[in-house]
Amino acid sequence: MSKIPKNRQDTEMIGNMLEQSSFEHCSDGEAAQPVARPAKSETPKPAYAAFFTPELQEDIGKALLTLQLKLYKEGIVDYTIKVSSEANQVILKAVPTNKKPKQR
Repeated sequence: MSKIPKNRQDTEMIGNMLEQSSFEHCSDGEAAQPVARPAKSETPKPAYAAFFTPELQEDIGKALLTLQLKLYKEGIVDYTIKVSSEANQVILKAVPTNKKPKQR
């Protein structure tokens, strides 16, 4: 028995072999056409996203970044932001998370 050569390309193994048409290649006498799928639309945005214009998002992002830097300078690294509203104001408060060290 001879050795089977390794690392052969597909063209070397198959060569110029032409595949015969069979039931797999045709359906009811028509050539199979690729299915045209509709283009994916963007995911629907929530209703409250209409209030956040790109300029507003940039302003809020800058304010949150300055808050994060201020908290870091104070030594507060772990915190959560609580959202509340009073009258005509929306208030964001940074609340430090209390992580107690494990006692052994």
